[in-house]
Amino acid sequence: MSEGTYPQALGGVSVWCDQLVHGLPEHQWEAVALTVDGTEPVRWELPPNLERVLTIPLWSPERRRARLRRPGRATRTMFHAALDAFLAALVTAPEPDPQRGAVQRSRFLLALRGLYEYAADGGDLAGALYADTALARLQRRWQEADRGRLTLADAAQATALIGNMLRPLTVAPPRADVVHCAMNGLSTLVAMAAKWTYDTPMIMSEHGVYLRERYLEQVSGDLPHAVAVLLLGFQRGLAGAAYHLADALAPHSAYNRRWQLRNGADPDRMWTMYNGISPERFPSAHTEPDEPTIVYVGRIDRLKDLHTLIRAFALVRRRVPDARLRIYGAAIDLPYRDSCHALIDTLGLTGSTRLEGSAPDAVAAYHSGSVVALTSISEGFPYSVIEAMACGRTMVCTNVGGVAEAVGDTGFVVPPRDPAAVAEACVTLLLDPGRRRELAARARQRVLDRFTLARSLDAYRSLYRRIAAPAGLGGRVPAGALR
Repeated sequence: MSEGTYPQALGGVSVWCDQLVHGLPEHQWEAVALTVDGTEPVRWELPPNLERVLTIPLWSPERRRARLRRPGRATRTMFHAALDAFLAALVTAPEPDPQRGAVQRSRFLLALRGLYEYAADGGDLAGALYADTALARLQRRWQEADRGRLTLADAAQATALIGNMLRPLTVAPPRADVVHCAMNGLSTLVAMAAKWTYDTPMIMSEHGVYLRERYLEQVSGDLPHAVAVLLLGFQRGLAGAAYHLADALAPHSAYNRRWQLRNGADPDRMWTMYNGISPERFPSAHTEPDEPTIVYVGRIDRLKDLHTLIRAFALVRRRVPDARLRIYGAAIDLPYRDSCHALIDTLGLTGSTRLEGSAPDAVAAYHSGSVVALTSISEGFPYSVIEAMACGRTMVCTNVGGVAEAVGDTGFVVPPRDPAAVAEACVTLLLDPGRRRELAARARQRVLDRFTLARSLDAYRSLYRRIAAPAGLGGRVPAGALR
């Protein structure tokens, strides 16, 4: 189960999905992909053991479901109670007390269950959320929470957005022995539906931290304040409910594990599982570029904070005048790419800095640098870091997500959004080739010792064996029988 990634998009999560499907051929797979409008083309080669790709578009105009009908009285009664609990949760602050927090998560999960039962019985979930009575109830709940006045326009916008996000609850879940969510968030709704319908065991990985990234998104977004508050209320409740329901959590770093624990995850159901690569596909470089060069390989988007890298490079040039910066990556955020070009011009770096576009050969891109840099404000356990390390390149990275766990003592880890710290680390490495080569050799060895694909696949093979249950092919599970 994935959202906005495999098999319609590139990036680290898609690489991980592709590794699992190809690397565990003894399993038959189905991919459930939450997409924008359903028109996105498949961008990965699909192996024979991937039997089906189910696409759930979240933002296309909704087509009226053929099975839409008026649910029975018992379902409607349960739905009205569930809807009221759901709307109340959107405006309720998170409970800091662990026991009360667990109750809060359980209530949100039960509310989601009620919404699912209503949709499964033929109800129009989006229509019910957008109805005048629901909007009035949301406004009343907002006032009861001492948040002032919620305008009808803001209530309508928020419920319309949340209605789209809840679309996975309106789709019949796949039958499987295990469902594995690539991340927390909307894809877990599919796993919840499968658990409620067939008692299917649920595994959830988390590459980045879904909830943290939603906070960052809203801070830089342009939604009305009240709409942002309601969306975050939904996303926070969903994340906690998913942690509560999952049979196994497989965070990709100890950093992610700490976030999960803080948000109510059960430590007895957690296994930290690092990403891995095939070292033979990322051979160590035997030479360096003629000019001191800093390289970035990754997406061009705001979470990567390339502005910090560009500003840092301007400082590097003062001490290493012949230094070069090469930025490889597809621009998924065109305005942000344009802002990078503008910053390069403003800082007078046009002749020494290039945005190269996508790298058709990642190994060649890593080898083109003396040092590889990553200045993100949010990360999971990035493939680009361990790929560069395997290629015999020393890293300068910001201390976000699992980056420090990957780099260890083989590179420099500095605070995020600190161009001076990034620049100082880069200058240190560029001016000391002996230290650079020593750290690069240790970096490759660290990957060989800890972060190989074979090691990663063995861990997932063991987890699936532990979690899988034939109950996944059973019948509908009565309400109240599950966590």
